[in-house]
Amino acid sequence: MGLLSIKLFMRRNGILFASAIICITMLVGCTGGPSSYSYYTGVKNPRPKPSTTDKKQSTSTPKSKSSKSSHRNHTYHYVTKGDTLYSIAWQYGYDAREIARWNKVRWPYTIYPKQKLRVKPPAKNKKSAKTPSKRSHKPKTTASKKTSSSSSKKASTSKQKWSKLSWQWPTSGKVIGTFSARDRGKKGLDIAGKKGQPVYSASGGQVVYSGSGLRGYGKLVIIKHNDTFFSAYAHNHRIYVKEQQKVKKGQHIADMGSSEAQRVMLHFEVRRNGKPVDPMRYLPKRR
Repeated sequence: MGLLSIKLFMRRNGILFASAIICITMLVGCTGGPSSYSYYTGVKNPRPKPSTTDKKQSTSTPKSKSSKSSHRNHTYHYVTKGDTLYSIAWQYGYDAREIARWNKVRWPYTIYPKQKLRVKPPAKNKKSAKTPSKRSHKPKTTASKKTSSSSSKKASTSKQKWSKLSWQWPTSGKVIGTFSARDRGKKGLDIAGKKGQPVYSASGGQVVYSGSGLRGYGKLVIIKHNDTFFSAYAHNHRIYVKEQQKVKKGQHIADMGSSEAQRVMLHFEVRRNGKPVDPMRYLPKRR
């Protein structure tokens, strides 16, 4: 019957012929187990989509983990166009002088694109740590006296430098975010305002960075006030100062904006020896 039916179907149109093929393939599928071929075309079925997505997930998740771990354990930074030693130090939370010392970069701290810089303190040498124990007790006492006197002198001179700095508020507006030593995401003050509102230098100094190369800060200005204190002004709409330019306290340096921010505001930071400190400790009280 199977042969006769096929001959009859061959004489007719393609509709009956297709139905015969369907019947035969269904019988083969029942007797021979699962087939890897399509019932209609005879071409191998493509692999199911879940397998491809699983492969993508398996390959993507290790990358994300490795990228996070490498970011946390950053030891080196490759200089890109627009970087300065101060902006790199700001990014990794160190003093620019430390990074310059680790990489033997001399003043005026000129760096070049694709240059490899250490941004993590090198491991201390164990031999150097053992050497002080071999010394006699007498030199230790004299050395301790000298260091204590020198440290007190340094502290007094540093206090004088800090007291000489005169600070003012960088802009007007409501403080919507405050500093927190526990929260790494709260390194300064967030001050709300209007787009185009003037931003002023909080104290006199020299511009060491002006650009938008630091992720999360938008259009940023960093001012060096002395060897100890720096201030930063982020998320600006427009910048009016250039690197190496000297500015005075209260000078108009930028206009407030929302670059890399969810709203118009100024993010203001003060750093002491490369570490974030609470700006409220230095800014005058508002009336």
